[in-house]
Amino acid sequence: MKNKPVIVVVMPAYNAQKTLEKTYRDVPKDVVSEIILVDDGSRDKTVELSRKLQIKTFVHPNNLGYGGNQKTCYWEALKLNPDVVIMIHPDYQYDATLIPEMIRPILQN
Repeated sequence: MKNKPVIVVVMPAYNAQKTLEKTYRDVPKDVVSEIILVDDGSRDKTVELSRKLQIKTFVHPNNLGYGGNQKTCYWEALKLNPDVVIMIHPDYQYDATLIPEMIRPILQN
């Protein structure tokens, strides 16, 4: 049987301080190999909180917009040679507890 698959969660962040911790806490750490947050010039304490939570954090010096943020997320995730990359918004737009269900069809081919 193959080794445990490499699952990378990417989070494009902009002013997500209020919801980041809940989102992070709900990510199933037994399933996910790495979490990456890319901050797109937040004016709140998103970056400080991300680092406090020990999330791998990248910061854009200037706001690149959602598309630019996504590109950085995927660029950094692909460096880890993942089997699956999943995007979860740190504003809790998506329920992170559902990650196992979201990736199951991919892992089952």
